[in-house]
Amino acid sequence: MANLKEVRTRITSVSSTQQITKAMKLVSATKLRRAQTAIIQMRPYAEKLNGILNNLSDNIEQESLKIFFEKREVKKILLVVVTSDRGLCGSFNSSIIKLTNRLIKENYAGKEVSILAVGKKGGEFFSKTKTPTNLEFRDTFLHLNAEEGFKLGEYLLEVFKSKKYDAIQLVYNQFKNAATVILTNEDFLPINPDKFIKHGTQKVNDYIFEPSKEEILESLIPRILKTQVYRALLDSFASEHGSRMVAMDKATDNAGELIKALKVEYNRARQAAITKEISEIVGGAAALSGC
Repeated sequence: MANLKEVRTRITSVSSTQQITKAMKLVSATKLRRAQTAIIQMRPYAEKLNGILNNLSDNIEQESLKIFFEKREVKKILLVVVTSDRGLCGSFNSSIIKLTNRLIKENYAGKEVSILAVGKKGGEFFSKTKTPTNLEFRDTFLHLNAEEGFKLGEYLLEVFKSKKYDAIQLVYNQFKNAATVILTNEDFLPINPDKFIKHGTQKVNDYIFEPSKEEILESLIPRILKTQVYRALLDSFASEHGSRMVAMDKATDNAGELIKALKVEYNRARQAAITKEISEIVGGAAALSGC
């Protein structure tokens, strides 16, 4: 059995850790509220834009826009892998990394796959692998806003238009609630109008264009695509803080259970020490009385 000093040291250490995890839980809860508000407000806007894109997909005549719908033989794929900058958020990052590796091995075996890492954890992992990894947007979450999201979206549009890649897919955690996130791998480019039908978006072809259909589509379609990227980033950001809050809550509870067990062990060790001292005193007294 451990001595009293060792047990006291462990109790103090675990108590300090519990205070840290409790503080991290509170910080994550505060950040989650802001992130949750942002993604909830963004979703109706993004869904409406997707509905517009579905309705306009059959009326596009500009060559500069048709390229976004162009289905090519898929030889080169870009996976946009969205992770967090920090750990201590449960399986948030490891699940995304496992999903990405599974996609590379099962879905894209024999094809040329590249990774665009958004978030430091994914960048750190994939930069050590043989898969070509772009770290240009690794620090996006340091100052996440619409401008940063649109900057990433603009980059993706450009590399697809230049035919550097034949397909682009987003891999991220979709936010459902604080305790639940949904692993998502979503086709980004080329645009597949069929996916809107699956979500129940009905076609309505009664739009009136002003000033002109060409001018509006030239501006609107890239904005819709960039909004999809920003929505995925907001989803991942909210999921990260929800996962960290849950992880720190469990860690705090586990620390409490460990402290209870250590206190029981401490009391047993203290009782054993007292019993030993009493036995020594009684033994000494008996020895003296026998003299």
